[in-house]
Formats: sequence, structure tokens, C-alpha cells
Amino acid sequence: MHQNELQSTDYNFQANQFVIGAQMLFVAFGALVLVPLLTGLDPNVALFTAGTGTLLFQAITRGKVPIFLASSFAFIAPIIYGVQTWGIAGTMCGLTAAGFLYVAFSLLIRWKGSGIIEKILPPIVVGPVIMVIGLILAPVAVHMAMGRTGDGAAVLVPEKTALLISMISLITTILVSLLGKGILRLIPILIGIITGVIVSIPFGLIDLAKVSEAPWVAVPGFVFPEWNLQAIFFIVPVAIAPAIEHFGDILAIGSITGKNYIKDPGIHKTMLGDGLATSFASFLGGPPNTTYSEVTGAVALTRSFNPAIMTWAAIFAILLAFIGKVGALLQAIPTPVMGGIMLLLFGAIMVVGINTLVKAGEDLMEPRNLSIVALILVFGFGGMAFSAGEFTIKGIGLSGILGVLLNLLLPKSNAKK
Repeated sequence: MHQNELQSTDYNFQANQFVIGAQMLFVAFGALVLVPLLTGLDPNVALFTAGTGTLLFQAITRGKVPIFLASSFAFIAPIIYGVQTWGIAGTMCGLTAAGFLYVAFSLLIRWKGSGIIEKILPPIVVGPVIMVIGLILAPVAVHMAMGRTGDGAAVLVPEKTALLISMISLITTILVSLLGKGILRLIPILIGIITGVIVSIPFGLIDLAKVSEAPWVAVPGFVFPEWNLQAIFFIVPVAIAPAIEHFGDILAIGSITGKNYIKDPGIHKTMLGDGLATSFASFLGGPPNTTYSEVTGAVALTRSFNPAIMTWAAIFAILLAFIGKVGALLQAIPTPVMGGIMLLLFGAIMVVGINTLVKAGEDLMEPRNLSIVALILVFGFGGMAFSAGEFTIKGIGLSGILGVLLNLLLPKSNAKK
């Protein structure tokens, strides 16, 4: 009888972990699928690569960190540009290389210590690069919120209708993030999307024909990379920002659980996990993976510190990826709904960049700092480009490389020496 009771207790414990794991995925779901929906990637592939990426991360960190990996917002702009310019397969080549940059950082940290990253990529470089990401994306958000395609070339929904839907989606997201209680406060994007979809129904913008045609069980539409050097040089510098943010994410989850993950399993291993998960996702046509702040918030709220819960969340994501109707339903979300969410999201990315500079406490009018920040912003947002034959670098990629070079080459003022 005693053995049966133990088995029953163990079963109930695992069932409880599964339920909490499903809740963790629900918290991440809105933001997780937002990246593929905005960039033209397959949301089912994103679910699969988020799940497998999390399992890979746990294997590398020996299951010590309660983290779920999913789509990174920092890569939205380069993916949108890359898909339009080189197609999904070519873009995946650049994203795979971005994952390898994480791996390189991991090896560098293991060799020199974590301080080396701060020397190469201080806030004076990272902040403006993050701002460029948000600024470049701003026109895409406005076009979609007004019912047009991301480049503004075609009208998909009448402007007045689109603005009504996008503003309701936006306002709902803001209100839930400010006034929501408990779990609701962690899923403002998901609530905003659901509200926008409901408002869109009377206008006849929800087409469920593809949902009914989609099979219940289907293999996600995996896409394998094709070699593209331009995509590599354009996308790899974007990995600078999320690589730096990775430190903050690991410190945040450590402060919640009361453990020092910087030392055990080590920041080099957590970054290695992010890097390999990103490259693996890109090998299959999924967006890059990164540690997820929404899930960190859920861990703080539920006090669920057991990393095994993230294993269940990962398994749940993988199973969901093979339900064909899920992807079809997500792709039926009207453009203005996504545009309304993007207005806040892309503005928030820019604010993160500003906050990075503010927290650093640097004097931005000091000639060296002024030069670095000003040139990163103007080169990135102004459209500066350098070409050599068929090779061209511009936008976020150019900003990232320029920032690193200026920081390494420009002499520091006497006060800093």
C-alpha cells in the first residue's frame, strides 16, 4: 500500500508539473508566435523549435535553470528584410551564423571571463543599436495598423476600419499590461490579439476557410538554410543586442529563484545554450531563440522554480507544433490586429535602447560618446549602405559593426583614461 501511495503521489506531482508547464507555454504563446506571424515564417515551426531549443538549452545547462526559450523580437527587422530580399532559406543562413556568434561569445567568456563582453560591447554601443531596431521597424507597424502591407505597397483593409481595429488591439494590450492581475498581466499581447480578432469578426476580416481545410495533424513546414554571405553580414551584428540582454535575463531569473546561475551552471553555458538553440532553430526555418522575460515573470508569480516544468512546457510546444489547424488559425489573424500590437512592441524596443543608455549613466555630450551614438543612429536609420560588388551592408548590421569599431578605435577622453 505504501508503494502504491508513493506511485500515486509521484504521478500527481508529474501531472501538476505538466499543468504548470502548459501554463508557462500559454504565457509565452502570444509573443512566441508574434515573430513568425510578422516575418512570414511558419508559426508551427516556431513552436517546434522553441520546444526543442528549450530541451537543448536544458541539456547544456544540466537542467539547472528554469527558462523557456522562444522567438527573439530583436531579429524581427532583419528577418522581414531578409525574407523579402533573399527568401526564407537565405535568411536562415544569416540566422544560423548569428547563433554561432553566441557560441563564439560563450567560448570567449569561458576563456577571458564575462567582463570581456562588456569591454567589446558597452551600453554606449548596445543601446543605440537596440534603438535602431525599433526605429527601422516603426514604419512597418504604422503601415499594418492602417490596413496596408508592411511596406505600404498595397491596401488590405479600408483605413478607417483598420485604425479602429488596430487602436482597440493596442489600447487593450496597454490596459492589460497596466491593470491586469495575476496571470493576465503576463499575457497582454495575447489578450490584445484575441480582442482584436473578436472586433474584426463583424467586419468580415476573419477567413476560416483555410482553418477548416487544414489537417488536424501535419508536419510543420520546415525550411533548410541556403548559403548567403550577404545575409550573414547583415544579420549577425543583430545578435549583439540579445547577447548582452542574455546577461540581464540570467540575472533576473537568478534573483527570483535565489541562485547564482552566472556561476552555476555558468554564463558561458547558458549563452552556449542560447546560441546552439538559435542555430538549430534556423536549420529548420524557425526564428532565433532567446531566454523569455514573460516566462521569467510567470516563474516569479507562481513561484514554480523547478526546471522540469520548462521541460513539460517544451514538450507541450512540440506537440502543439504538429496540429495543422493551430498554424492556420494564427495566420488568419487580420493585419490591423498585428499592426496595433506592433506599434507598442516596436516602440518598446526603442525604449529598451534608451533605457540601456540611461542606466549606464554616460555623458552623451562627451565627444566620444556623442560620435558613437550619433553615427550608429544616423547610419542605421538613415539608410547608409556600403557595397562591394554584389555585397551590401546597411541598416542594423551596419550599425552594429560600426558601433563595435568606433568603440574599439576612438580614443577615450583624459577623464576616462
